[in-house]
Amino acid sequence: MTPTKLTIRSDRVVTPDGTRPAAVHVRNGVIVAVTDLDVPATGRVVEAFGDVVAPGLVDIHVHINEPGRTAWEGFASATRAAAAGGVTTIIDMPLNSVPPTVTVAALTAKRRAAKGQCHVDVGFWGGIVPGNLDDLAALHDAGVFGFKAFLVDSGVDEFECVDAGHLEHAMGRLADLGALTLVHAEAADVIAAAGAVLDHGDARAYATYLASRPDEAEVRAVEDVGAIALRTGGRAHVLHLSSADALSPLRRAARAGAALTAETCPHYLALAAEDVPDGATAYKCAPPIRATANRNRLWTALGDGTIALVASDHSPCPPDLKRLDDGDFARAWGGIASLQLALSVVWTHARSRGHIPADVVHWMSTVPARLVGLHRKGALAPGGDADIIVWDPDATWVVDGDALEHRHPVTPYEGVTLRGRVTATYLRGRVVYRHSAVTRRPTGQLLSREVR
Repeated sequence: MTPTKLTIRSDRVVTPDGTRPAAVHVRNGVIVAVTDLDVPATGRVVEAFGDVVAPGLVDIHVHINEPGRTAWEGFASATRAAAAGGVTTIIDMPLNSVPPTVTVAALTAKRRAAKGQCHVDVGFWGGIVPGNLDDLAALHDAGVFGFKAFLVDSGVDEFECVDAGHLEHAMGRLADLGALTLVHAEAADVIAAAGAVLDHGDARAYATYLASRPDEAEVRAVEDVGAIALRTGGRAHVLHLSSADALSPLRRAARAGAALTAETCPHYLALAAEDVPDGATAYKCAPPIRATANRNRLWTALGDGTIALVASDHSPCPPDLKRLDDGDFARAWGGIASLQLALSVVWTHARSRGHIPADVVHWMSTVPARLVGLHRKGALAPGGDADIIVWDPDATWVVDGDALEHRHPVTPYEGVTLRGRVTATYLRGRVVYRHSAVTRRPTGQLLSREVR
């Protein structure tokens, strides 16, 4: 066998063929073999018996916000959080930075801001906004992984939403390029009609906010996206699905032949509307956290493959924008910072429902890597990047926001006991996190879409 510089051995290695005792052999940052334990190892040997050894997570839904809103989050802090949470690849969303990634010039500015700061690998999404249809092909050629559109107000002025007609024009062009379209799928007219409740209800009551973003908004939008995907032949992906009612149009579109997938997020799988205290704006996100019965249906859909993957939708902001002082859900920023916590949050609840570590790896590493075409990520297999995490699925720990690597400590998981904790993260065979510390020197690469 080819000599290796690093071998990681465990009785619980998650491979494409199942979880088994194995040794992962690495040379020059690449996995060269995954063998039985009795195969001799050369170079440094890491014994990780009792822990799970798995491919690094691939989080395709992260708002880093730099340049322009680095005070919210930046490449250095976000990628430190990623490394601590076992995430070795993130794809950055095109909005909340200034400028947003809707032109090649903006992509260049974002890459310049990220250079030399990243502790994990980072790729970029482009955006679809009014007026940039002619920029899409150039952004595609420049290496973005796909394009995001909002069907409802995005929350920031510089990234305007589009209507279904505009989305169809964009998806038609992107279908010709083979590019993926991501959609924040809430119907603007439904949100506008329901929004009156915010003018008359108690702004501190979570029930008021929940009523302002009803299930029907997601149902209608997913119906529209599915129909557009069928008409254009384009590939579409529904972001942060929160309403289980939207699973029906998602399934219908798939049965009709639409290239349509969907993700959900850790907060929709872990939290429930009944448990959100009034005034607790750390829980605010859009779409909103819904009821326990809804959450159970999301878990069923994740288990049967209707929901393809889990992504964090890491969307941080400074504490003052969360309106922690007055608990005003109507005016608070909607977003949950969970990049570092995603694995532990999902595993805590997956385990209680009878899932195994390989299921979490499938949802949070393998499937997202495939969706965006990262063929060297998402699996412990020869020829792949040696992005590897070692985590203890039995460890319990209590979330302390001040101890997280995110730029700001605000989290709805404050004081919550979670199961599963990362003990080491390797990026192309190099340690980037170990013993509760991120390595000082950033070694992450800026990724472009792979062309095969």
